[in-house]
Amino acid sequence: MIRPHIIAALVENKPGVLHRIAGLFSRRGFNIESIAVGTTENEDISRMTIIVRGDDHVLEQVEKQLNKQLDVVKVSDLDSSTSVIRELCLVKVNAKSEQIKLLLMNYAEIFRAKVVDVNSTSLTLQITGDLQKIEALVDLLRPHGIREMARTGAVAMGRGPKSTRIPEI
Repeated sequence: MIRPHIIAALVENKPGVLHRIAGLFSRRGFNIESIAVGTTENEDISRMTIIVRGDDHVLEQVEKQLNKQLDVVKVSDLDSSTSVIRELCLVKVNAKSEQIKLLLMNYAEIFRAKVVDVNSTSLTLQITGDLQKIEALVDLLRPHGIREMARTGAVAMGRGPKSTRIPEI
């Protein structure tokens, strides 16, 4: 069954690693739906959260290819039911009247988003949460005219004591 897979890869924090990992996906014909990279509690290690769509065979191939990379420390397949997954989204929406601004601010309150910018013709919202929450708000905003949108891509980690902690090197 084709579905999104969430892969957490701990990699050495050095130049060129992201390029090599993205190139690996490209060469193998795997489409990256989302990728987010940042340092971890250890400044020498970065965490990549990669979402790739495919069946279990695709996931197996991705994991094998990632584990072959010298810069990769650890690869984990995260299950969405046992992981915390979040994304940040900024959305600039047309809002030419006070009535529309109030409606959009009500949407923001319902979704626990924040209004981060307002001017005479638009309103910018910041929302964090799971992918479904963000998509639901974006769907509500679309009819008003989305001028611009920026999304970080998902970040994720396992719940509880089982985690993608950095192994001792």
